[in-house]
Amino acid sequence: MSIETAERQDTAAVAPEQPMLEVKDLVVRYGRGRKAAAVPAAVDGVSFSILPGETVGLVGESGSGKSTIGKAILGLQKSAGGTIAYQGEDITHAGAAKRRALGGELRAVFQDPNSSLNPRQTVGASLAEPLRLRGVTAAEAREKSEAMLERVGLPREAVDRYPSQFSGGQRQRIAVARALICDPRLVVCDEAVSALDLSTQAQVLNLLADLRDERGLSYLFIAHDISVVQFLAQRVVVLYRGQVMESGPAAAVTEAPKHPFTQALVAASPVPRPAEQAQRRAAREALGVRTAAAVAVSPGGCPFSQRCPLATELCTSERPALRKVGASDVACHYA
Repeated sequence: MSIETAERQDTAAVAPEQPMLEVKDLVVRYGRGRKAAAVPAAVDGVSFSILPGETVGLVGESGSGKSTIGKAILGLQKSAGGTIAYQGEDITHAGAAKRRALGGELRAVFQDPNSSLNPRQTVGASLAEPLRLRGVTAAEAREKSEAMLERVGLPREAVDRYPSQFSGGQRQRIAVARALICDPRLVVCDEAVSALDLSTQAQVLNLLADLRDERGLSYLFIAHDISVVQFLAQRVVVLYRGQVMESGPAAAVTEAPKHPFTQALVAASPVPRPAEQAQRRAAREALGVRTAAAVAVSPGGCPFSQRCPLATELCTSERPALRKVGASDVACHYA
């Protein structure tokens, strides 16, 4: 073997794996013209990537831009800046034909399963619809639908029933089955379990984890509860008012948060044990973080500066860049 050949093989051996999805400096604005320019961007310079078989959790308060990012990835919301690449291909401004071609590989599970299930169609018809659009025969589509329902824990005969004949948790299982019926590579789960009770949440989360491991799926898991994200995700991205506050391995972000906002999110996460909940409440109050309703939107600098107990004049005038603190990247001057 020549030295040149050996060098090429060594380089290939250490080459980083290509991300399934890569988002760089994404900017999304609502409105048009001067109206859009006059208000802060809904998403402002967000970057992250998802590797094959990996789950990345996107977490933050309501209005932080989580769902907007999911919509931009799915082509449901236009981007004002930055890029979205799927398997190395730029799909930021992909047209209708390209989006249709990607429809089988990029799928979504939304908070309300009724948003993807037609109440006038049987479950089988809803599941078969994306298959029929790809030329699958009616008989084959029915067989795949029955098998998929069985895989998510529902009886095969459910194909002939209507969504109204199922509980909320069962309807969400049907929504998961519909998202996976075309064997996608990446699934955007937008608050997929937030409307479910705790026991049903656990069942659906376990199902998503099993299907990920079984099929090598990649997930973008969007939620407001950081403890839910912690269960499923390998990496976590914390958003506040359209900007990344902290990102890194799930254990580092959720168990040893560095940003004051992430610390407040962890302290606010509900737990079933009253004594531990009281401790978390005391810890949250000790942080000195002001409530969102008590502050106005900061016109510049760090968006969290008006609520942050560590804030100084620098925080209101200069936007902090993400920097490495321990295992995480943190956008804070003083973390």
